[in-house]
Amino acid sequence: METPLEISFHNMPSSKKIEADIRKRVAKLDKIYGRLTGCRVSVQLRSKRHRTGNVYEVHVELLAPRSMLVVSREPHRVKERHANADVLTSVRDAFNAAELKLVSYKKKRLAKERARRKASAQSRRQEETAAG
Repeated sequence: METPLEISFHNMPSSKKIEADIRKRVAKLDKIYGRLTGCRVSVQLRSKRHRTGNVYEVHVELLAPRSMLVVSREPHRVKERHANADVLTSVRDAFNAAELKLVSYKKKRLAKERARRKASAQSRRQEETAAG
């Protein structure tokens, strides 16, 4: 990546363990699509609830040439909110979604590139037949 990874924590103290997990997951995303130029990850503690568990929200912004992919994982349903009281589980879910989105983006970019190459090759053939 061209720019360093940015990790921020809101309403909670930073943690070396969480940062290490995030760095490992970003490295995996960089292996999937090596043209990433930057990444920002934000981990936010939405509410502190001692009975039902804390609610964590994780945002992942991936910067690629000519585009930005954003994944925001916030539990929407009551069951989901109380099922993932662990911050590492919320980070895992966000990065799983980011991985799926990145793979989809990579496939679209490759398809566009193949179509552009095919069109370019056809136009060269037409020029050669017209000149020849």
